[in-house]
Amino acid sequence: MASALLRFLALGIVLALAQPLARADEAGLKALAAGGHVAIVRHGLTTPGVGDPEGFRLDQCATQRNLIEEGRAEARALGRLLRERQVKIERVLSSEWCRCRETAKLMEVGEAENLPALNNLYGRSERREGQLREMRAVISAWTGSGTLLLVSHGSTLGALTGIHPATAEGVVLAPAPETAEGFRIVGRIGPTG
Repeated sequence: MASALLRFLALGIVLALAQPLARADEAGLKALAAGGHVAIVRHGLTTPGVGDPEGFRLDQCATQRNLIEEGRAEARALGRLLRERQVKIERVLSSEWCRCRETAKLMEVGEAENLPALNNLYGRSERREGQLREMRAVISAWTGSGTLLLVSHGSTLGALTGIHPATAEGVVLAPAPETAEGFRIVGRIGPTG
């Protein structure tokens, strides 16, 4: 019984890792091209594992889980797709984790600024409500003519939107300050169109 369960779990992991690059949907791409929207994206693929090694430090990338070459390719592909679809990125905000900062840099859509509200929530549930409140405030207040790009983590996107995206995939949001969430989900985004 235990070996059958282990085989089932191993198969699930293999299938999850073998997934093709996530596709963006037309609604998400059109909304971004029109401007005035927010795209919140999960970082690219990293070294295997969850969370970060014990004792990791934000100011030392070598102590964290970082992008692997496939993750770098995902970030480049997503940036290329946004440029090809003429999405004007007006501002880029990123989690302080190196994998998010590198994803933003490799997308080549603008210089990223740190926003601690986008930091990883995995294993940090005590920060959840404060970070969600701050993210909702940033999203609902967006009035730029272009797109606000947020680069974060799967745990953070899941907590905010209820969607758990694959690597380098995300959600397109319309600011909606009149709602409790501060946004409406209008589409998805991923490395391929």
